[in-house]
Amino acid sequence: MHAATLKDDAHPTLTLMAHHTPLAMVIIDPLSDRLIDANTAACQLLLIHEQPLTTPFSHRLSASLPLWVSFTDEVLTTGQGWSDDLVLLDSVRQPRHVEVYGKRLHDSSKLLLTVIDRNKAEQRRAKAELSRQHRQGEVGWQRVEQVFERIEKQNQLILSAAGEGIYGLDAEGKTTFVNPAAERILGWSTEDMVGHDAHLMFHHTHADGSHFPVQQCPIHASFSDGQVHHVDNEVFWHKNGEAIPVEYTSTPIFEMGRLVGAVVLFRDIRERKRAEQQLRDALAEVESLKQRLELENEYLQEEIKAELNHRDIVGNSPAVDKLIKQIEMVAPTSANVLISGESGTGKELIARAIHAGSTRSDRPLIRVNCAAIPRDLFESEFFGHVKGAFTGAVQDRPGRFELAHGGTLFLDEVGEIPLELQSKLLRVLQDQQFERVGDNRTREVDVRVIAATNRELRDMIDAGHFREDLYFRLNVFPIDSVPLRRRIEDVPLLARHFLQRACLKFNKPGVRIPPAQFEILQRYPWPGNIRELENVIERQVIVTQDRRLVFDDLLLGEPPRSFSRADCLAESSSTQPGEQSGSASLLTEHALNQRQRESAIAALTQSRGKVSGAGGAAELLGIKSTTLASRLNKWGIDARKFRQQKTKLSSPSLFS
Repeated sequence: MHAATLKDDAHPTLTLMAHHTPLAMVIIDPLSDRLIDANTAACQLLLIHEQPLTTPFSHRLSASLPLWVSFTDEVLTTGQGWSDDLVLLDSVRQPRHVEVYGKRLHDSSKLLLTVIDRNKAEQRRAKAELSRQHRQGEVGWQRVEQVFERIEKQNQLILSAAGEGIYGLDAEGKTTFVNPAAERILGWSTEDMVGHDAHLMFHHTHADGSHFPVQQCPIHASFSDGQVHHVDNEVFWHKNGEAIPVEYTSTPIFEMGRLVGAVVLFRDIRERKRAEQQLRDALAEVESLKQRLELENEYLQEEIKAELNHRDIVGNSPAVDKLIKQIEMVAPTSANVLISGESGTGKELIARAIHAGSTRSDRPLIRVNCAAIPRDLFESEFFGHVKGAFTGAVQDRPGRFELAHGGTLFLDEVGEIPLELQSKLLRVLQDQQFERVGDNRTREVDVRVIAATNRELRDMIDAGHFREDLYFRLNVFPIDSVPLRRRIEDVPLLARHFLQRACLKFNKPGVRIPPAQFEILQRYPWPGNIRELENVIERQVIVTQDRRLVFDDLLLGEPPRSFSRADCLAESSSTQPGEQSGSASLLTEHALNQRQRESAIAALTQSRGKVSGAGGAAELLGIKSTTLASRLNKWGIDARKFRQQKTKLSSPSLFS
């Protein structure tokens, strides 16, 4: 290595051989602080462009000058030396960490130095180490390969016959063998897989498409922790890109106490997953049907009660004949129906008759009393909600539309639906689609809607309280439920019908209505309509002692049926306090109650339905507004009906 010789002891220089060696070599005179000569490799290392250097050599030592002094002193004294902690500066002042071998030339003060760049030396050593490891790895691979070949040969029959996929991996994750079942399940051949990274080939991605880092793979974990790993919720990827749900077990393999790989046994669980999903869907469907049947049962119980109250439409008047023809005409169709009429005229009975005559009669008629639903629960009641949609929503619940799927939905008092919900109701009627509250899933529904109201929807439209487009959607086939006073000839039939039912209800057989009493029933105006007639019959059945119903008190104090509202008002106004009305010398409690009722109706007519305040009915009657409101509620009188009435003497009769 130190093959340099001197041409002249006074001026030693490097030989031609030294100039071409790849090691950097220089001749230094430490006493005169001069660089005497440098070979090609040293010039390249220190970026020396001219020789000899005009600057002192110590200028290239920077902070390592003390170490240089110590090193050169050692070489001069002992004849040779070595150091690996010197730093030399090249011509552009960049530090070079070097390893230096030094030798004194003969008896002179000149030193021959071999300089090695430590960074490059370390890189060379690292590369050499990698080469050694690679050579050793080839031997290790051959040994591991022999292990797997031995496993495959010893168990060839088992591997071939097994229905589960089986493959081997070495410690680097490369496939060593594959059985036929694994080829069939994964679509890859043995030639495709052996020698290739199994994770990158078919285990690189989760079922949701997200990347599956190999560091998180339980199969590869067997290589490091030596444990058996069992997984049943991952996927392998088929050659065609299809995700295959698998259950697998990764078992580590040891050779002379050293982990050399793993064997993976897996099975295709697609059928099992399908069966589990079908079971879950079936259970969810059963739970949904259970909830639906429970709710339907509630409504069916209501229908049974309704059937007990109204078995049929009773009557033979022209109004009833017209009504029955309308029902027969519209029932077989799917058209929406709007039934209008006063309270107690049997609007729900008409709706049930339409449903019974339709092709949907095998499905329930779901009734919704819109006047009884709190304003903030309308949407949930109509369309249902999902769990957690609002406080108190502890589970999913279907709405009335969903329960009426395939059947009929009866919207009673439809005029009470809030304006903000009417647009959603219109969408269901138009598109037959809706979403539960708190859900973004659109559901299809097949529902026929029958609506009923005792309010003037046209007036509500003019006032901006009801959507005109919803009105036209509901009013495809309008039906007018006439009040009982316009079909008074049906009163005897209805009275007998209700009498028969009341006798069964209260277990009082043999009760009858004398013929003369039917005339009294027909003279009464029945402001409460059919509902009032039914209540009167039931009350009389309860109180009768001789099995004969008497209604003589019904008309006591009642003006003739042809009297107008103005006539009632004039009569009540002409009677002074303390005076008796007409020729009667006294009034019974019932007659007095009837007179109060008549006066209240007259006052409401004059005040146009205004109950309290200046000019209100309460002020006209000289009583508190709360007292009048209580009486109106007791009598079943709706003050709103008088708001559009006029108080002219020529106005039509109240009961006409």
